[in-house]
Amino acid sequence: MTANPFDSASKLPLSGSARGSPAGGPESRGSSPGVQQWTVGPEQAGQRIDNFLLTRLKGVPKTRIYRMLRTGEVRVNGGRIGSDYRIEEGDVLRIPPLRLPASMDGSDGSQSRGAIQPGLAKSVAARINVIFEDEFFIAIDKPAGLAVHGGSGVKLGVIEALRQVRQPEAGRELFLELVHRLDRETSGLMLLAKRRSSLTEFHRQLREGQMRKRYLAVVWGSWPQACDRIDAPLHKWVNARGERWVRIQEGGQAAITKVRVLQQLDHPLLGAVSVLQCEPLTGRTHQLRVHLAGQGHPILGDPKYGVHERDDAVGPKGPGLITRMALHAWSLRLTHPNTGEALILTAPVGQEFQNLLNTLGAKPLR
Repeated sequence: MTANPFDSASKLPLSGSARGSPAGGPESRGSSPGVQQWTVGPEQAGQRIDNFLLTRLKGVPKTRIYRMLRTGEVRVNGGRIGSDYRIEEGDVLRIPPLRLPASMDGSDGSQSRGAIQPGLAKSVAARINVIFEDEFFIAIDKPAGLAVHGGSGVKLGVIEALRQVRQPEAGRELFLELVHRLDRETSGLMLLAKRRSSLTEFHRQLREGQMRKRYLAVVWGSWPQACDRIDAPLHKWVNARGERWVRIQEGGQAAITKVRVLQQLDHPLLGAVSVLQCEPLTGRTHQLRVHLAGQGHPILGDPKYGVHERDDAVGPKGPGLITRMALHAWSLRLTHPNTGEALILTAPVGQEFQNLLNTLGAKPLR
């Protein structure tokens, strides 16, 4: 049953420009062989330069792109910039010569390690349900286990797959950018902008707290009814193995989460668990996972901040009661970026999440 929780950029050729050439050829002003210069058009303006390059330099390793930015090989209007620089319309980007080894350019008959395999992109895209779409944005239901974007051992994610299967006709440019992100283990609603103006407007709504996101979470233990708000600053850190983590720490970024208990249940094997509705008022990395764990009630199946012994005991190697992290982006309340219409979008939980709720004896969510 579906409940309403609110009741109660496309790849450009390396010889071309970011704006594109009317004749279809390069808009090159390079002073040495292989150097390219791209001019930023209105649809690219506002993006971080690292994201812009990662999107357009397919097949170039991520480490190489960040090294080019760090060492100044990539320049904007003749000057060095950081990876967080946001490009502006009219900016001229200098791109250094890029030569890919045979193992990456596909000349040896193998698939490029950095390139997207069409078959893989289609299979990934087939797993993504579209909740809403018009000419301005797409709302999708991302399945658990699917990364939002490629990198760090992930061949491709949601954004690369959708860009691949939605490639426009020759001579046209596709604009498709993530409005926000979900962790790989989290399922549910995500927005992708189809226009730069939509992306800018959605970011404004997020920044000003006008977009409301609500999640479903199943946590270990009986959540105290009196605890309906968590206000705990979060700090990102990297351990000795280079793994990124988040913890509650004074002096960290402000982070606030509203919590409402939907159901409290008791299972013969799992013991006491709680079904919660969580609304992050800020958008920090791993915010819900760390906030809930910090209260002594981690999310079932959380591979990073969870109770691993308990998860493993009832996971796939055991009776298989927990097969994924029990966190789902359930609903979004937003304003349409063009019409100003108030929208409420809802993504029902998937089969695995529903199986867990059924096993727990949960009542239909309302």
